[in-house]
Amino acid sequence: MDSRGDSFTNSKVIFIIGSTGTGKSRLSIDLATRFPAEIINSDKIQVYKGLNVVTNKVSESEKKGVPHHLLGEVDPDSEFTARDFCINALSAIERIVKSGRVPIIAGGSNSFLEALVEDPLYKFKSRFSCFFIWTDVSLPVLFSYVSKRVDQMVETGLVEEVREIFVAEADYSKGIRQAIGAPEMDQYLRAEAKMDKTSKEIMLASAIEEIKANTCKLVRRQLAKIHRLKNELKWPIARIDATVVFEKCGKEADNAWNEYVLQPCMEKLSEFLNVNANEEENEHSVA
Repeated sequence: MDSRGDSFTNSKVIFIIGSTGTGKSRLSIDLATRFPAEIINSDKIQVYKGLNVVTNKVSESEKKGVPHHLLGEVDPDSEFTARDFCINALSAIERIVKSGRVPIIAGGSNSFLEALVEDPLYKFKSRFSCFFIWTDVSLPVLFSYVSKRVDQMVETGLVEEVREIFVAEADYSKGIRQAIGAPEMDQYLRAEAKMDKTSKEIMLASAIEEIKANTCKLVRRQLAKIHRLKNELKWPIARIDATVVFEKCGKEADNAWNEYVLQPCMEKLSEFLNVNANEEENEHSVA
């Protein structure tokens, strides 16, 4: 990196990390509607255009007017590497800081975050002051939640989305086709036109169960990487236990979110940003 970075010394950056399904997007948006902030996506699959259901991208209404960067911007057939992420994320960080706002980097691709923070090429640690929030949920509760979420994704169009991009002999190691939900549907989509209704239902159910199993495997891999960042690389990560939220539903879940996740995070970030949490909540709104 060149000397431009010197002007950003001690500029503040917030990271929200966690396994898939733990509320990272919700928390980043909630915080960005209370503090003057913009969000940078660090999920290596959500950077691609398309498969909004499969990749669980936040909708326009869910964004609540908060600007998002690196979300659904990259050609779905291209390769987006950790280096690509670092270059684009740094550019977005600089633009956000210059606008007087705080960058919130949120997503589950911890390899991208490690490259950004640790690679000496980017001099990130000497340029920025960082705060790391880890939204954590106990594994039994999280596994149950992500399983139900897959069922909801199927109901809202997962199969149809994957069918739209399906091509025989597709490379599932590149681009958006890496997304969990795409490779698992391959055999079903190849065979569906040749099967009777019962056979199709059986094969589809098997593909859905595989999606659920692979999602749980992803959760474990992400969790292992977070522990490595915290224990081996000594990142000062603040863990927020959101388990109680996922054990409830409806109004009770929303109340638990505010009490056990949002309010503690606001208090921690108010101290980090040197602002009064109540004043920020009352005075700042997203245009």
